[in-house]
Amino acid sequence: MSARHVLLLTAAAYESDPERPHVDAALVLRAAAAAGLDAAALDAAERAGLERGQDGRLRLPGRRAVYEAARPAHRRAAHRSLAEAAAGERPRPAALLHQVLAAPYPDSGLGTELAAAAQLPGPSHGERATAFAHAAALAQDPAVRAERLVAAADQARLAGRPHRARELLDRAGELLPPDEVRGSAALVRGLLTLRDGPVADARALLQLAGRLCPRARALDARLAAAEASWALGDAEAYREAVGEPRAGATTARFYGFAMAAALDDRYAAGRAALRRVVAETADAGGPEALLRAGAAALVAGDVEAACRLGSRALAAARAVDAGSELPRALELLAYGELRAGRHARARAHAEEGLRAARASGQRNVAAHQHAILALVASLDSDAETVARHAGAAQDIAARHGLVQAATLAQWALARADLARGRAAEAAARLGPLVRPGPRRGHFAVRMLAVPCFVEAAVAAGDLEGAGAAVAEFTIWAERGYDPQGQAQLARCQALLAAGDPARADARFAEALARHDHAGSDFERARTADLHGQWLRRARRPARARVLLRDALVAFERCGATVWAARTAAELRATGDATKETAGQRELLDALAELTPQQWRIAHCVAEGATNREVASRLSVSPRTVDHHLRNVFARLGVRSRVELARLVDRAERSATPS
Repeated sequence: MSARHVLLLTAAAYESDPERPHVDAALVLRAAAAAGLDAAALDAAERAGLERGQDGRLRLPGRRAVYEAARPAHRRAAHRSLAEAAAGERPRPAALLHQVLAAPYPDSGLGTELAAAAQLPGPSHGERATAFAHAAALAQDPAVRAERLVAAADQARLAGRPHRARELLDRAGELLPPDEVRGSAALVRGLLTLRDGPVADARALLQLAGRLCPRARALDARLAAAEASWALGDAEAYREAVGEPRAGATTARFYGFAMAAALDDRYAAGRAALRRVVAETADAGGPEALLRAGAAALVAGDVEAACRLGSRALAAARAVDAGSELPRALELLAYGELRAGRHARARAHAEEGLRAARASGQRNVAAHQHAILALVASLDSDAETVARHAGAAQDIAARHGLVQAATLAQWALARADLARGRAAEAAARLGPLVRPGPRRGHFAVRMLAVPCFVEAAVAAGDLEGAGAAVAEFTIWAERGYDPQGQAQLARCQALLAAGDPARADARFAEALARHDHAGSDFERARTADLHGQWLRRARRPARARVLLRDALVAFERCGATVWAARTAAELRATGDATKETAGQRELLDALAELTPQQWRIAHCVAEGATNREVASRLSVSPRTVDHHLRNVFARLGVRSRVELARLVDRAERSATPS
């Protein structure tokens, strides 16, 4: 009997937030002690299925079955014990909620107290959602009940529980609430749709909320509607949504103006305003304010500040159990690290962000994480990995209108093409994004892809298209939107000046000097690589080798293995040769022992073909290709297609007479 009592107390403790995975052991143990239960009862409960962690928390698999199997009187008694045990704790609705659940009859007065307690500092978003939902059930006035249901939905949204939030909103809508409550409901539903649904629909809901909500919440709605316009790539609608700040405007209100101004002809005032937003948020503790400040820092070109604010937003989201903000903080961090050239960190944050976005039902955020992972993979992974992440991003982007995610995904695919020497394909992908027209890329990120387009277009012979892109990029770079902008501009100018050796050489040298000031191993390595290629074609192999070795080391240092392989091939073309180690000789010997079919597949993969392309070329199934490729990897001890490509290249060179 005592074990069942402990199990029921634990199951009842979950009712303050039924979706959390654990409960506070101290609360349950106080309630058990007050009921006269000793350590033996807890031991018996553990044998019956209760799990006690070293973190001071209890977990009870099958808790709903335990709770529902108990008689109503026993459940009320358990809640009464928990309410008494929770009395005197820091302000939180748990004690009141257990009082409500212990009462034999509904008490509207307790409902009012519970709703007030849910607004005090301390409770998690999940606890607040449960408290507001129970307070709504005790309200006699339908308007009050609807208001509390909407408040519960908002807290469920913040806790990362979108399905529960939508269920609560549906219940509120059935009560035909007044306009102010309808506005709040539209705001919550709009925010849910903004993270997981067509962003055009989200914008319409948020615009409705802006008209119906009182002033403070109307500002939240307008800023969220502006964010929807940003995701859609609609710069004009974004500017219209944020408007002009009035005297004494809040930091949040000023943020919208600053972002819009920084993207048009008021860029100087806009960047100053963005810096003000970042400075004024220095002591802010809320994740939403920190996320806004991080976005402001990115647009202002202060990538390091964006990373710092992203880290603080992540810590703040974890501190308040904000499941909805966690993947967004990780997205900001991943994008900031990507812009800073720290690709391993970008991947780590994006992978965690993707898991968090999936867990909290935020497909739109997941699309951006996939796009970031595709960009990172374009440095060090096979073409299939890039295509997989880019395809996932584009699939969601196409259905939900995410122009920014789609632009980043196309950029990643083009960068992968460029790394593998497919300049024409890269230029074809990026051309529509960087040029005027209906397929133009997102206004805030399309310029970041211009250096890739220029490199691809020049290699493909489209000097006119490259020149037009550089003309616009010149204005963008001079405004300081990106720390690498000036160095990349000099590199682009050098590529266009290939017919003027002195000018091209000078521009490449300027680009390298600017990279030294701005940082980023990857971008500097790209410039050194292109300069080395140009020097080799100009028949200056000695100097070319110096730059290409520099590029090769930098690519390897930042993990850009695909680009390192390309540079190594270019370096060999200058006549540079390195001695093979014993380990490399063993790998070449192992490669010679492959079966003819395995060798054919390895050769195709080394050329950059996907499994499906190899299957089509060799008239076998993709499954057969996958089977042989796994055997090749195991036999050679390589872990990636890039390593395999390097080995095949060395084998072919060693077999070619000198």
